[in-house]
Amino acid sequence: MATKSSSEIVRDGLWDNNPALVQVLGLCPLLAVTSTVVNAIGLGLATLMVLMGSNLAVSLIRNFVSESVRLPAFVMIIASFVTCAELLMQAFTYELYLILGIFIPLIVTNCAILGRADAFASRNPPLPALLDGAMMGLGFLAVLVVLGGLRELIGQGTLFVDMHLLLGPVAADWVIRPFDNYPDMLFMILPPGAFIGLGLLIALKNGIDNHLEERRKAHEPAPVAAGSKRVRVTGNVS
Repeated sequence: MATKSSSEIVRDGLWDNNPALVQVLGLCPLLAVTSTVVNAIGLGLATLMVLMGSNLAVSLIRNFVSESVRLPAFVMIIASFVTCAELLMQAFTYELYLILGIFIPLIVTNCAILGRADAFASRNPPLPALLDGAMMGLGFLAVLVVLGGLRELIGQGTLFVDMHLLLGPVAADWVIRPFDNYPDMLFMILPPGAFIGLGLLIALKNGIDNHLEERRKAHEPAPVAAGSKRVRVTGNVS
């Protein structure tokens, strides 16, 4: 299997093969915790750490694990990194850990992580596998943050509320309130708002891709009709 170039891995993770918008994987935590930006960042960073660590570990052991125990070994590796992420959150962001609750240990069952371990990390050297994990994690984190920001802004009329839960007292005053006397729209904070927000993001991405494809086709030279021939004429034609 030919290793992808670094630019292809970056483009796949952030846009072309984004785990949330294209592969449509890991939607359970994505939809459940994105009511605010801080929740989205917390879960996104934990997922990023697990993706990078598991991809690197799977790539390092790929030649030493037999086919019969390959998937159980991958799950054990992922579970180990999830436990590390969970313990780190308990130690440094305990209140945020309590808010995210069961969705931190459920990272073990995130199909995006197991899918990258099986589809890419187990077939490529460590550095490309690590880069793939980083880009897929960043792509997932970006969707989480955008969806969380959209739902928080429309639902509560705020941005970056409770950021001190993640970054400490220095972020206590980061909250932005763009609207005065904003009437809260509870609908966007509830599960239906998550589905609508994600649907809008997927539609936006597809619209951008279609627009770029039309522009690319418009700049391509027109194809030569089948059966046509170029005739070279020399001398004088009477």
